Amino acid sequence: MAIRSNPLRRTAGLVLAVALGFASVAPALAVRPDEILPDAAMEKRAREISAELRCMVCQNQSIDDSDAPLARDLRILVRDRLKSGDTDEQVKDFLVDRYGQFVLLKPRFEWETAILWIGPFAVLALGAVGVFAAARRRRAAPAGEAVALSAEEKAKLDRILADEA
Repeated sequence: MAIRSNPLRRTAGLVLAVALGFASVAPALAVRPDEILPDAAMEKRAREISAELRCMVCQNQSIDDSDAPLARDLRILVRDRLKSGDTDEQVKDFLVDRYGQFVLLKPRFEWETAILWIGPFAVLALGAVGVFAAARRRRAAPAGEAVALSAEEKAKLDRILADEA
């Protein structure tokens, strides 16, 4: 028995493979050869810092992945600061002073950013408390069980039934 290959499936697989290949290469093309430092260790530091900095144009990419002109300027600025002897933290501090915490893809834990770090856990905790409270209420009064009437409620019900008859 011969197995036939579906041409549509083969074509779709090929297109997907090519698309993934281009997607994996695209970030590497953002840093241009004229930006790369001759010192491999310093270039590695520059890449690590650039991967932590947000492109102010793209906003969801690091400057290392972005090919926007501002991202290029920031990559060059990072490399210039490293060449002048700044530490990694000094470079980041310089950029935070200039652009604010928003330039960091992972903002530091400070008073201005506390809600970013604590907020998700607080929402999760409130949700858990809500689920727990709802579960307790369900267990406390299960549906379908008869609840005895008080003497006052029974008398009121008897009056209503007598009026309807």
